[in-house]
Amino acid sequence: MKVTQIPFKNTGFFSTTMLDYLEEKDTIKSFYNNFPNITGFHNQIEEKEKSFRLQSRLVLVDALKNQYDSFEVSEKTQENIALLKLKNTFTITTGHQLNLFTGPLYFLYKIISAINLAEELAQKFPEKNFVPVYWMATEDHDFDEINYFNFEGKKVKWNREDGGAVGRFSTDGLEEVLNVFANQLGNSKNAKYLKELFSKGYLEHNNLADATRFIANDLFKEYGLVIIDGDDKDLKNLFIPFVKDELENGTSFKEVSKTILELEKNYKIQVNPREINLFYLGENSRERIIFEDGVYKVNNTVITFSKAEILKEVEVNPLAFSPNVIMRPLYQEIILPNLCYLGGGGEMAYWFELKRYFEKVEVPFPIMLLRNSVQVLSKKQQKKLNNLHISHEEMFSNQHELLSKKVIENSDIEVDFNEKIQFLENQFTDLKEVAKKTDVSFVNAVNAQEKKQIKGLENLQKRLLRAEKRRQNDLVERIVALQNEILPNQSLEERQRNFSEHYLEYGASFIEALKVSLKPLKLEFTILEM
Repeated sequence: MKVTQIPFKNTGFFSTTMLDYLEEKDTIKSFYNNFPNITGFHNQIEEKEKSFRLQSRLVLVDALKNQYDSFEVSEKTQENIALLKLKNTFTITTGHQLNLFTGPLYFLYKIISAINLAEELAQKFPEKNFVPVYWMATEDHDFDEINYFNFEGKKVKWNREDGGAVGRFSTDGLEEVLNVFANQLGNSKNAKYLKELFSKGYLEHNNLADATRFIANDLFKEYGLVIIDGDDKDLKNLFIPFVKDELENGTSFKEVSKTILELEKNYKIQVNPREINLFYLGENSRERIIFEDGVYKVNNTVITFSKAEILKEVEVNPLAFSPNVIMRPLYQEIILPNLCYLGGGGEMAYWFELKRYFEKVEVPFPIMLLRNSVQVLSKKQQKKLNNLHISHEEMFSNQHELLSKKVIENSDIEVDFNEKIQFLENQFTDLKEVAKKTDVSFVNAVNAQEKKQIKGLENLQKRLLRAEKRRQNDLVERIVALQNEILPNQSLEERQRNFSEHYLEYGASFIEALKVSLKPLKLEFTILEM
């Protein structure tokens, strides 16, 4: 195993928002609290310790014990749950949808990043305890986003009717999915584990939340991972004051809207708030709450409430009030003694919209940390990269640009068109100075001729490149085949592949290698050669 780290920006796959954040640019500093370094964590610990109540800890621990009641819990996870009662214990949290069989590879990277960060902080702050937490997005209702995973270029899909919070979905129908998947796996030792994990997860549990908990617990229990389901009445009780504030005052809409006006001056806006950022959750539905004509309505239903009625409903039925993407982060920070949230670029971009809202409701805004990203390379793939003289940074290049560069490097023809274009531009610069001493028509003629001649050289450059690509067809095909293998659909593999592909090849050593390799506070992209 060989581990290499390169800057995130050298991959070309990360947004300006993320790159500016990693470089701590002034344009983004007002949208986050403490930066993810040891000084930042020291400050965050002080801030959270002062604000998080003992009663909240007790409710959290009881809720977790109830959620784990029918599960085999490792000693390390039991210890971590118990530690959450103590005022010197804090969480490091990541979250993810309930994707079928974990979905894309980065599910693993998120969780291992959280585990490794908790361990690193325990070394830096030995008088404190740090617990890694996986927040299951059980209340989501975007079933089309989670009902499949990719295996060796093919979709393994669960077909069923949509409706309501996905965590409550029955696991009926997943036996057929297992049969399809199992036929692709073979009968190796690693294949048998994957079949067993899928079978025990989905066929021995009644709903998607429990199935996902089983799978994540089985993969990470030895590291003490704590898995939490926010679709919980006791936890929702802690959120009641903030739900009432949202219904009465629309605080999130007001504060996030103000932030967006500032943030959009330099960055792309990820999500936009609604006037009420809550859903009403039924057994088979999750619909927006809207306020019209002095009445609170549940969209696409006949359910309505007066102001007094809906505030009473919050008290007696808190489980029915489900935060959307704007309020879910606040809910998380209310019920967890959390220091840091690890997420992908898209997640972090919408968190940056929330800082002013957190300040308004007087809840500490957590440290934001871009999760580890990984490119796995087999020894065979690395050897091919070496033979083709392709560096790790070049591996991530646009395919057309990569081919052009390598074909030129491999060519016997020594013609530098860029140099010739630059020479031509210099000649026209001198000619333009002369033209300025005449009339406008001559200046325009010089400019037109410059464009024409540069365009001509660029066309010749393209024709030469096409000719060289034809002549070096074998090289071109090898590069295309290798890059397509490494970057499926010209995208990072972590967004395309499921962990089962690598587990089938490497077994448990794959997770062990990730555990050793991922360094969350290094703030760099990881290349793992196995």
